[in-house]
Amino acid sequence: MRPLIMKLATKISVEAKSYTGITVNDPEYRILEPVVTDEMAEVALATRVRKNMTVEEIAARCKKPLEETKRILWDLAVAGVIRVHNENGTDYYMLPIWVPGIMEMMVANREQAEKYPVLAECFEEYTRRRTKLLGPNVPVGKGLMRVIPVEEAINGESHAASYEEVSSYIEKAWRLCVSDCTCRRSRRLMGEGCGHLETDMCIQLDEGADYFIRTGVGREITKEEAYEILKRAEENGLVHEIQNLDGEGKTVAICNCCTCSCFSLRVGKYYMSPDFNRSNYVSKVDVEKCVACGQCVENCQVNALHLGRKLCTKTPIPEKEVETPHDHVWMLDKKRWNPEFRYNRDEIDENGTAPCKTNCPAHIAVQGYIKLAAKGQYLDALELIKKNNPFPAVCGHICNRRCEDACSRADVDEPVAIDEIKKFIAEQELKAETRFVPKMQNPQGKKYGKKIAVVGGGPGGLSCAYYLQLRGYDVTVFEKNDRLGGMLTLGIPAFRLEKDVVDAEIEVLREMGVEFQTGVEVGKDVTIRELRQQGFEAFYLAVGAQGGRRLGVDGENAQGVVSGVEFLRNVNLDENTKLEGRTVVVGGGNVAIDVARTAVRAGSSEVGLYCLESAKEMPAQAEEQEEAKEEGISLNCGWGPKQILTENGKVTGIEFKRCTSVFDENHRFHPQYDENDTITVECENVLVSIGQSIQWGTMLDGTRVRLNRNQTAMADARTYQTGEPDIFVGGDAYTGPKFAIDAIAAGKEAAESIHRFVQPGQSLLIGRPAGAYHELDKENVDWDSFDQTPRQRPAKPDPEEAKHTMRDLRGTFTEEQVKKETERCLGCGATVVDQNVCVGCGICTTKCKFDAIHLERRYDGHEVPYEQLIVGHMAPTLMKRGAKIVARQAKELAGRKK
Repeated sequence: MRPLIMKLATKISVEAKSYTGITVNDPEYRILEPVVTDEMAEVALATRVRKNMTVEEIAARCKKPLEETKRILWDLAVAGVIRVHNENGTDYYMLPIWVPGIMEMMVANREQAEKYPVLAECFEEYTRRRTKLLGPNVPVGKGLMRVIPVEEAINGESHAASYEEVSSYIEKAWRLCVSDCTCRRSRRLMGEGCGHLETDMCIQLDEGADYFIRTGVGREITKEEAYEILKRAEENGLVHEIQNLDGEGKTVAICNCCTCSCFSLRVGKYYMSPDFNRSNYVSKVDVEKCVACGQCVENCQVNALHLGRKLCTKTPIPEKEVETPHDHVWMLDKKRWNPEFRYNRDEIDENGTAPCKTNCPAHIAVQGYIKLAAKGQYLDALELIKKNNPFPAVCGHICNRRCEDACSRADVDEPVAIDEIKKFIAEQELKAETRFVPKMQNPQGKKYGKKIAVVGGGPGGLSCAYYLQLRGYDVTVFEKNDRLGGMLTLGIPAFRLEKDVVDAEIEVLREMGVEFQTGVEVGKDVTIRELRQQGFEAFYLAVGAQGGRRLGVDGENAQGVVSGVEFLRNVNLDENTKLEGRTVVVGGGNVAIDVARTAVRAGSSEVGLYCLESAKEMPAQAEEQEEAKEEGISLNCGWGPKQILTENGKVTGIEFKRCTSVFDENHRFHPQYDENDTITVECENVLVSIGQSIQWGTMLDGTRVRLNRNQTAMADARTYQTGEPDIFVGGDAYTGPKFAIDAIAAGKEAAESIHRFVQPGQSLLIGRPAGAYHELDKENVDWDSFDQTPRQRPAKPDPEEAKHTMRDLRGTFTEEQVKKETERCLGCGATVVDQNVCVGCGICTTKCKFDAIHLERRYDGHEVPYEQLIVGHMAPTLMKRGAKIVARQAKELAGRKK
């Protein structure tokens, strides 16, 4: 033990009224020990906590020459132990309290913190340990840090005071600077970053700004720049907090915080004691206006908002009793704490929420965009969709509509035509003048200067590229084909998805700055190792499943046997591709239907589709089956190929055997056949569409990426990180063949993982939602209260005309139909607020396009000088809590005796 360091640590703690018996193992000692010399400690001991002193006064107390004292004081200031500021030409020095104060200041010196990571550890440990007692006992508005609401959320609020308006602090400031966030820096140095980065996040004011600028840990800014920083923070869902030590309307710092890194906001979540830093406001939802779009929920830093239900229940759901620190023993009762709050964030209420949003793989705000469309706000609706899906026009044409399958309206009559509404909205994308091109959005307001490679220009890769570019990365997409879009352009026929639709949405990525390199096969034309040498820091492999699968029967090498995906690719590259004679399509999925309908258009005289499944089990959507039948295609269920018949190397027919069952008792694919029940179908073409395969080529050579037996890449299910840390994978290459919306959802999640990976010290998991979506209980809904209203349907093409063209003749809703169909939405979901957890930051109100959530003033707390906090305010609160606890316990005891 170094006695002078212990003496200094003890002095600070005693004068700050926070002494608890410091040892060499405590953070107060350990943070000073590597940085402060004995000489520095001697001078620091001559200063006083939160009392300004001149160098002359300090020199007299430490009995050192004036110039030597001044030099050492400067060393202490640079180290972050002493704060200095100039007033009327005179420098004043003081010892701050530990937090907010010395510990932040020591970590703010980046070079020092990088050299001694123990500083970060001590900062984290001190704030966690010492706030355990403070948390439940600090009155609202009197905590060491205090949330201050977004100003637009309280504009016009008659009870708002100037100390609740962030602009009042900026306008009164005589000097301003911006500095890095020390909480986030500490988390980074501990390898626990949450993806919210530290650079240029905290605004220092007055004495704080003077100190940070002079010591070189902050840069001076104008008031206009300060407002820009605050606005970017709000756009990114960050909470304004002020240092709350100096009395009403005074502060030396405004922070922009996230609960997953901030040591102040953490108190509310870890110890479930939000009074420690809450504002005077809480959020309140107007349920009638709320459409459960989820934007407020996703941006709530303290997880006080959840997506819940709105529909009336047959059986009332009892309200859950919530225990709070106000009348329960708290500080020593660990079972009431939530130390895993950074990992167990759950955004769905325990009673579930809207089935449409729940069952969409990308969890698009279906209710939200339907409501905006109902009001004619189509561009706003488009913007909302693109929060979770950059390709609404594409999905409007080809989505498998799991939202509609789950739609509550089906329990009344028919599901809402969600996809048709989205298709109408997304037509804005097809016009350059109404296209929504998002601006780059990160709290720093500038690009990161980091290069990311996306391999594969299909929906998954393009989705990842979109969200990475949005965050400020330099993204290059490598596509081995000459045309972008992957299976969207090469695997889906134009009569279902016109290529100008795909091109229009890809053009948005170009306008955002994404670079595309087509005709480049990674592994062949350039290797991952070579791309690393070119400066790419991470890779997202989204190569899709563009190969066909073989039948494994005799004769499949004959002329006339082609995989379905190869046939579709050929037609998409050249619409004049022809088939002569009769065609048999083997397979029962949506792709098989596409193949069969394309074969009709390619000139086949007769097309029949044969699949293993029964009519009820057939995986192709019912609507697509019906369209196939209307075009003269015969659907034959319950047959599996036995052999392909040939003559002179050419197909002459195919023999099928009866399939008696497709799956075993565990629903695993395990077809059984009656070998004696067979049929023979004469044909000249066999198009095999029984699934797709992934073709890696040499891309993974020299990497540690491992493959499963089905050739999908092994990766973490949450983060999509493979065995090669800088390689992430998603879409069909990870899951096997699925739908475009699944790949799009994976691309967004992978973008978040890649952002965290390329930024030093960031965890891939901390702060990400962990709870799974689940829908409301439809059995407990009063469906009788709803009138039946017919579903709108777009104009349907004449099947005879449709089968002679590759163009998409399907109609789109008229505006009148959109209005009628949006009225059919039952509005199942709504946001639920836990006001015991809400800190009243107001970020939620800035995300709502429906005027459905507001701040309501509930408290009347404001800053007090730190010196008055312990005795003047905490002690009375502690006594009141004690009385309430005793009264509640007595009441409970009396109830048990009865």
